[in-house]
Amino acid sequence: MNKKETRLNNFIHFLKIKNSITVKEMATHLNVSEMTVRRDIKELTADHTINFENGKIMFNPQSSLSEASPSYSLESEKEKRNLQKELIGKFAATLVEPNDTVIIDSGSTTEHLAHYIPDSMPVTALCYSMNILNELITKEDISLIFPGGFYHPNAQMFESQQAIDLINQIRANKVFLSAAGIHRELGITCMHNYEISTMQAVIKSSVTKILLADSSKFDQIRPAYFASLECIDIIVTDHYLAEEWQEYIRGVGIELYLV
Repeated sequence: MNKKETRLNNFIHFLKIKNSITVKEMATHLNVSEMTVRRDIKELTADHTINFENGKIMFNPQSSLSEASPSYSLESEKEKRNLQKELIGKFAATLVEPNDTVIIDSGSTTEHLAHYIPDSMPVTALCYSMNILNELITKEDISLIFPGGFYHPNAQMFESQQAIDLINQIRANKVFLSAAGIHRELGITCMHNYEISTMQAVIKSSVTKILLADSSKFDQIRPAYFASLECIDIIVTDHYLAEEWQEYIRGVGIELYLV
């Protein structure tokens, strides 16, 4: 765990004890400048971990985050904002229709989508991650396509050139995408470069592109760019999404669902 992650964890733990605290008091406790505390506040409010109102910092009781995760892993992501992710996934499952061919991206939110697809619905589904496969494999009326490849434990994802070649031969009604970052100018990003080719292939092979992302992902930038916002047809997110983002999304012609 690096210095910043240690500081953020101390920030969260101290706030849980104090319930409410000023910027100056937090700076004194952490032995840092008030400017550093304000930067941390911006990051933690974006994640809905804390609230900052009238000069007071307060822990958000609806947050599922207990500490700052030192590095990305699918398992740690499942613990963050799980209620919002479940609601997003549950709603997204209503967009799946009988006899659809769908592609389901790796991720913690798309796992909820896979879970809520009705067991009795005839669907052809392509996936390339372990957690999605585990959700779908018990559904008797789903025809599964699993391209395989090299396994990446952090994302529970399989990828290879052979898998991409197979995806390029598939045509799907809908692809359900996840994202680690969404930015107006810099587009949609994920955590790992090895994800890029697969993500771009599934987008190219699908008619309707549906992005599933909780509101903390907006205004975030992650290392690996895979698509522009303009290529997305539908976004499903939670009702915490800032009004400016809601206006922007609708303004560029993307269908928006808030759950």
